[in-house]
Amino acid sequence: MKIRSKIALRYAAVTAILMLVFAVVIYILSAKSREKEFYDGLVSEGISKANLFFTARVDPQTMQSIYKSNIKYINEVEVAIYDKNFNLLYHDAKDIDIVKETPELLGQVLKEEKNIKFYVNDYQAVVFLFVNDNAEYIVTAAAYDGYGYAKQLNLALSLLVICIVSIGMSFIIGYILAKRALKPVAEISDRMKDITANNLDLRLLGYNESDEFGELAGSFNKALDIIETSFDSQKMFVSNVSHELRTPLSVIIGEIDWVLLKDRTLEEYKQTLINSHKDTSRLIKLLNGLLNLAKASYDENKISKSNIRIDEVLLDARDIVLKGNSDYYVNLLFDEGIQDDSEITIVGNEYLLKMAFANLMDNNCKFSENKTSRVYIRVEEKKIIICFSDTGIGIPETELPHVFAPFYRGENKKIAQGNGIGLALVSKVISLHKGSITIQSKPNEGTTFEVIFTSL
Repeated sequence: MKIRSKIALRYAAVTAILMLVFAVVIYILSAKSREKEFYDGLVSEGISKANLFFTARVDPQTMQSIYKSNIKYINEVEVAIYDKNFNLLYHDAKDIDIVKETPELLGQVLKEEKNIKFYVNDYQAVVFLFVNDNAEYIVTAAAYDGYGYAKQLNLALSLLVICIVSIGMSFIIGYILAKRALKPVAEISDRMKDITANNLDLRLLGYNESDEFGELAGSFNKALDIIETSFDSQKMFVSNVSHELRTPLSVIIGEIDWVLLKDRTLEEYKQTLINSHKDTSRLIKLLNGLLNLAKASYDENKISKSNIRIDEVLLDARDIVLKGNSDYYVNLLFDEGIQDDSEITIVGNEYLLKMAFANLMDNNCKFSENKTSRVYIRVEEKKIIICFSDTGIGIPETELPHVFAPFYRGENKKIAQGNGIGLALVSKVISLHKGSITIQSKPNEGTTFEVIFTSL
C-alpha cells in the first residue's frame, strides 16, 4: 500500500472516530433532552387534569372526551389522583393502569416531597405532590413518548448517514491532499531514476530548502556529491596507480630482458640488480603509500584511537625519516611555554600520525639543498600548533590549491622523485583527527606547513 493511501485511511479513521464521538454525544444529549421534556410534559398534564378535576368535579369519562393533551401527538396520558391516605380519587385509564401505585411509592413522594421519575417498560411515569385548598394530593402521570422516540430514531439515522458520508468524503479528500502533498516525493523518485553512474553530475533542483522536501532533496544532492567525488577519485586512483605501477615494473622487465639477450659481464649483472633493487624499492614505497592512504580513508569510527603525546610521535617520525635517509637532518624545537603533558596530548591513531609527520619532514628535506626540516611546536589556548619549515625551492602559487590532491605532481617532480601520495595522506590524516593544515610557500625561499590540533 502506498503512503498516500495510508495517509488517506488514517485521515478517514481519525474523521470516523471524531464523527462517531460527535454523533454519540449528540444522540445522548438529544435523548436526555427528550426524556426531560417529556417528564415536564407529564407533570404539566397531571397538574392540568388535577385542576380540572378539583375545580369542575368532572368524572373520568367526561374529562377524556373534553380534555385535549398538551403534549404533542399524545392521545392518552394516564393520570391518577390520590389523597394523603392513599385513597384513589381519580383515574382516567383504569383498564390500562400503567403505573401500579403502591403505598410504598405514594409514601415515598410524601416523605421526600419531590417528584419521582421512572420508566415502566417503554412508558415514562412521574409521581408528584399537588396542593389544592391547602390540602396535599398525590398525582401520577404516565405515557409513551412515541413522537419523541420517532424523532430520536430519525436523528440516529441522520447521524449515521452523515457519519458514513463524512468518512467517505474524508477518505477522498485525504487521498487528494496526500497525493498533492507527496507529489514532490514522486518527482524526486522519478528524477533519481534518471541518475546513473554515467551522469552523476545531475542534481535535484527547484525545491524550497525551508520545507521537508527541500531538505530531502538537499540530502540527496549531498549524497550525490559524495558519490560523484568517490567515483571520480576512484577513476583517478585507478588511472594513476596503474601508471605508477606500470612504470617501475616495465623498467624492471626491460632491464631483465636486456640482460637475458646475451651473456653479460659481472659488472653488468651487478648494475642490473642494483637498478632492479632501486625500482623495486620505489615500487614498495608506492605500495606502502597506497596502503597508508587507504588506512587514512577508513571510517573514523573504525580506526582505533588513544591518548597520544604529539612530541613523542614527532620524535618517532624523525627516526623513521633519518633511518631511511642518512643525509637528512630534522631539527625539533619545543616552545618553552609548554608546562603540562596534557597540553600536547590528543586522541588519535599513533601510526597514521607518525606517517603524516614523517611525510612532512621528508618533503621539507627532499626539496631543500641543505636537506633540513625545521619542526617547531607550540601551544596556544588548547591549540597544538606544529610548523614544518624548509628553505628549499618552494611551490608556485598556482600549484598551492592542488598539492594535497592524490598523485598530483608539480614542477618539482624534476628535482626529486615521488608519486604524489605523501601530502594527500597528510591531508586525510589531519582531517581524520579533526585538525587543520595550511601551507605558505614562496619560490626559492621555502615552504612552511602549519598543522593545528585541539588538545585534551
